Amino acid sequence: MSSLEKKRKRKITTTKKKKKLSPNPSLPDDLLLDIVARVPRLYYRTLSLVSKSFRSLLASPELYKARSSFLGHTESCLYVCLRYYPGYRWFTLCRKPDQTLSNDTTKKKPSGYVLAPVPIPSFHKPRFSSLVVVGSDIYNIHGPSSNVSILDCRSHTWREVQSLILDCRRSRRWPKAPSLPVEHLSLSASVLGQKIYVAGCYNDIHLDSSFFEVFDTKTKVWVSEPVPYNPYSERKYNFLHSKSICIDGKIHVVTDSEGVVAYNSKEGRWDLDGLRLDLDQHMRSDSYCEIENVLYSVYNRMVIWYDTEASRWRYLEGLEGLPTFPLGGSVRLGDYGGKLVVLWEEDLLYCLSSFVHKKKICCAEIALERRKSCEIFGEVEWFDHVLTIPKEYDLVKVLAATV
Repeated sequence: MSSLEKKRKRKITTTKKKKKLSPNPSLPDDLLLDIVARVPRLYYRTLSLVSKSFRSLLASPELYKARSSFLGHTESCLYVCLRYYPGYRWFTLCRKPDQTLSNDTTKKKPSGYVLAPVPIPSFHKPRFSSLVVVGSDIYNIHGPSSNVSILDCRSHTWREVQSLILDCRRSRRWPKAPSLPVEHLSLSASVLGQKIYVAGCYNDIHLDSSFFEVFDTKTKVWVSEPVPYNPYSERKYNFLHSKSICIDGKIHVVTDSEGVVAYNSKEGRWDLDGLRLDLDQHMRSDSYCEIENVLYSVYNRMVIWYDTEASRWRYLEGLEGLPTFPLGGSVRLGDYGGKLVVLWEEDLLYCLSSFVHKKKICCAEIALERRKSCEIFGEVEWFDHVLTIPKEYDLVKVLAATV
């Protein structure tokens, strides 16, 4: 046998061995689903780069059903919206791989969490007062009219809503959104059940400036409700730069300078008597949220809550170890599966030039306990530095979606 024939034979043999040793790249769908369901969400962004089939799998409802079955419960996923020029970026709170804890028991244990970027495309500008959550969807109510965009937290894609408009005062229905072709000067959205309540002001001096609209997330229908009259001035309440929150099954709207009015959704009327006039005292900033019918906010660089029985604000007790929030930095609160999550900004004070124009986002998770009818205590489960960002970035809002 010639040397040339021997080389060809060795080459064929090697090729056959390689083919035998190469595993089958395809796996049964059920097995692949079970494997990915056990992977921490921190790695989902990396997995989405593998192929289109992986991206489709990561966005499928079946994956989240498998995760719920594996974990024994549904997940409350925390999303953070950051603003920078000229756009916005989204992050989600993910658990990091297990780490070796320090032997120093005097130090707080590492959180094991990090804010991971989410590949969400830029869309209509989200604002603190325009973002709300219903189930696994984040809704953005935006101008120039009451347009609605929905962020699906499973597929991380935006979609526009084609909605109908029902004006209760005229009993008419229009076939398309937006509800009124007038630009909004400001608005504030809040959620009760499956409906989104929006109070705001039109940017048109020739119309009644204030408006109050209700969006049904099931039927995709807007309902325009009348704005109440102030009994003292005999003019409609001014919803310019208003804030809104749901407490006791009512939508409380903090007006521009006329106190608070409450909309009773069950009876379809406004309650103007016996209002909690001090409710708006700490809602002028964007550092507030509602958890299990209790309003939480930040005052004097500490967490406070509103006592509805005593009609006054109280400091949240029991937050040993939680640092005082820095002056001038943004603080955002959120409902994280019944727990209070707090995010705040801190400047990086390192002397290295690479940190001169950066700051860090810190996060704390606080378990809440009502020990008596008029006392709520918080226990800091963890707090840590979860993200480093340029100083030009600003916190917009913290939202938790159930997936």
